[in-house]
Amino acid sequence: MNWLGFPDDDRFVVDGLPWWGETSPKLQRFPDRMQERLRPPVWGLSRSPSGARIRFATDAVSLGIRAHFPHLGHMNNMPRTGQLGIDLWVDGEYWRPIIPTDDADIEELFFEDRPAQRREVCMYLGLYGPVEVSAIGLSEGATIEAPAPFAVDLPVVYYGSSITQGGCASRAGNSYQAIVSRALNLDFVNLGFSGQGRGEPELAEAVREIDASCYVMDWCQNVSDVDEFERLYAPFMQAIRDTRPDTPIICVTPIFSASEAFSDNNIRLDAMREIVRAAVAERIAVGDANICVVEGYDMLGPGDRDGLVDGSHPNDIGFMSMARGIEPALRDVLGI
Repeated sequence: MNWLGFPDDDRFVVDGLPWWGETSPKLQRFPDRMQERLRPPVWGLSRSPSGARIRFATDAVSLGIRAHFPHLGHMNNMPRTGQLGIDLWVDGEYWRPIIPTDDADIEELFFEDRPAQRREVCMYLGLYGPVEVSAIGLSEGATIEAPAPFAVDLPVVYYGSSITQGGCASRAGNSYQAIVSRALNLDFVNLGFSGQGRGEPELAEAVREIDASCYVMDWCQNVSDVDEFERLYAPFMQAIRDTRPDTPIICVTPIFSASEAFSDNNIRLDAMREIVRAAVAERIAVGDANICVVEGYDMLGPGDRDGLVDGSHPNDIGFMSMARGIEPALRDVLGI
């Protein structure tokens, strides 16, 4: 096995980390210069590489990875395969994850002794929990090439909550962004933050730094007060428009939560749905032709309760439903 230092070998392409030029070798979602202006919980969550992928093409007959996991935390509603596992996809097909157990350091093979043929390799990094990748192992004599290009040059940027971050997919490749991006051959950036997607101006400033093909706003659930949500929502979009006047924006209303069936949470969520619709309608009325609403119920609605883990977070079934629900809008705004 020939162990190639990561990220020293630039034949390994890192996607999903828009500030990679600043953060390398740290696999984190925001650069260090933003730490002082972000709330500590947001900064802490940004150190988990949700949405980050390592991609390349190779004819290697064996493939391995060396990595260190600083925190082997445990989440009650989510398997470790999704929380920390590195998920291997080859030629667009799922192969297997590598999962840390009790040891923070791993050196493990994804596969060995396979036929020598060109393969498109994509490693999805864990949705929760920092990781440090130090080397990628290829069989002796293997070639490395750039991966195939995406259908659109710029990434789709998602901002939102724990649902956006990927809670509670069983594997990193099963977040709804990963699923729909494979279907449409798109790059994407995941700026979902569990419990912390609250639409503060500092996050709008960060989001608009990214040159995107489309922005997806999906952060209703983390603002507990309806009036506060209304105060923040339109200014967040305006901040993006001030820098990116023509980039498409998709605004997602809340998906179904089981709490709507047995509590008054439907009153809060319905009010937020109306705020999103009204804010988008207002923008359209003043001439913004590149903004639209995707209804959360069209992604995961009351008839999709089997798609929820704990009443609010999707499982793999739910994320597949969400991916299918947003796909038509992405096709439309991106011209795919």
